[in-house]
Amino acid sequence: MKLKTKLTLGVGLLFLLIVLMSVIGSVYINKLKSDTEKILTANYNSLEFSKNMLLALDKISTDSAIAVNDFQKNNKLQEKNLTEFGEKEATQSLNLHFNSYLKQSSPEKEKLIREDLAKIMSLNMKGIERKSDIAIITAENATFWIVSLGTVCFLIAFILLFNLPQTIAEPINQLTFSIRQIAAKNYNERVHFKGSEEFNSLADSFNTMAEKLQEYESSSLSKQLMDKKRIETLVNNMHDAVIGLDENHFIYMINDEALKITNLRKEEIIGKTAHEVAVNNDLMRELLKNIDHPVKEPIKIVRDNKENYFEQDIIPINIVKTGEKETRYIGKVILLRNITPFKELDFAKTNFIATISHELKTPISAIKMGVQLLGNQKFGALNDQQQELLKGINDDGQRLLNITGELLNLSQVETGNIRLTIEKCSPKEMVQAAVKNVEKLAEQKNIPINIEYLVSDNDWVNADFDKTVWVINNFLTNAVKHSFQDENIEIRVERLDSMIQFSITDTGSGIDEKYHRQIFDRYFQVPGEHQNGTGLGLAISKNFIEKQNGDIGVKSAPNQGSTFYFRLPVV
Repeated sequence: MKLKTKLTLGVGLLFLLIVLMSVIGSVYINKLKSDTEKILTANYNSLEFSKNMLLALDKISTDSAIAVNDFQKNNKLQEKNLTEFGEKEATQSLNLHFNSYLKQSSPEKEKLIREDLAKIMSLNMKGIERKSDIAIITAENATFWIVSLGTVCFLIAFILLFNLPQTIAEPINQLTFSIRQIAAKNYNERVHFKGSEEFNSLADSFNTMAEKLQEYESSSLSKQLMDKKRIETLVNNMHDAVIGLDENHFIYMINDEALKITNLRKEEIIGKTAHEVAVNNDLMRELLKNIDHPVKEPIKIVRDNKENYFEQDIIPINIVKTGEKETRYIGKVILLRNITPFKELDFAKTNFIATISHELKTPISAIKMGVQLLGNQKFGALNDQQQELLKGINDDGQRLLNITGELLNLSQVETGNIRLTIEKCSPKEMVQAAVKNVEKLAEQKNIPINIEYLVSDNDWVNADFDKTVWVINNFLTNAVKHSFQDENIEIRVERLDSMIQFSITDTGSGIDEKYHRQIFDRYFQVPGEHQNGTGLGLAISKNFIEKQNGDIGVKSAPNQGSTFYFRLPVV
């Protein structure tokens, strides 16, 4: 509990008890005052009136008129001051006897009057005693409550008096001792307070300070300089370019490889902001442009009349200071990884594939032609076994021809030499051309292809007709291969805002969601399926569509079929 809360509760309770004691005292004093006033105004006055009537009765014999007047005057006052039980009847009896006495006086009647007055006085004396007893009880109750509350107030004040100074003084004394230990360079000293949150926070701050002082004391400047030199040597001998920026984009580190590719000198840029350097340096400007969102494509840099390729990687630097819990950002490192050797190997591989594919295409075409000639039986009739062999040769030749075609397309995509003829095309004509190419393949499995056009005749797309038909053909071929016998394939063409979407849906076994991102990668094939392709068709389709400013994707789940789709911009 906080010390402030303790003080508030203690002093607040003491204040409330004092207020309560004052209220109770005021209530009982007012009650005593009321009881006293009742005695004075009721009983004492009746006694006074009775005494005056006795005196007047004694004077009636000597001064009859004045005495009678005094008697009657006090009697009327008594009639207005009837407060005790039986006092009314005694007063009425007094009036009767006095009136009778006035008509004809006699000692007996005077005696009766005196007895009535004595009775009135007796009733009021008893009333005084009773009300006095009530006043005494009220005084005793007041004394009890005031003494009780006073005792509680005394106990609370006593507890505060003996505990509060100790609660405050003890942590201060302990903190004073610990500060003296720190001043004596005893940085292992720690304080641990029990009790209020304020002192706990103070202890945490003190311990954090002691930890930082201990860390600073345990480190030496020479050791730090040596470690710094080792790191600089390591960074300078890296084959990758390294540029270090602080949280305000000031350049505090750059290695020799980065200096070579930026054509800068260290003394020109250290201590300057990256934006200042970027004003006169194209590479730095390019790096800053992508500093928050690094590009995936390699950066091409010409150095020594040779094209070099670098992958950009941005590494944020975050630290947790000693004694603290929150992570703090203190800068970032720009890393340019030299991938030129891998890029050269990739180019060589692509050229090799393109060359081999081109060279294989001619003999495969010749084999196909020879198979067709044999199939026409111009050189004699063929038996069933020969026809079966001939069909196998023809199918394998077609498969090889398809593979070489895909490899040629892939080589064009990878080298960037893909040639697109973008023109105004009809979505319906492209779909019809693709369906015509796969009709025979679909008929073999008795699979009808249903087409649904949700576009008007005035909706056209900007596309390369042949390349787009190739993509639709590839989707349809895959759909036929993965669909079950006698199932349906749905083609849907619809307009979505400024795009036309082409989607092909089959009823095959489907594709698990974890493979959706990889399905368009080169050479990737879904595990567990019958592998009868190259894994290049979807990768080439993706490149064809993206080169036409479109996008491509898949929606599928196991045992629920698949929907491959792509979108192209509307004219």
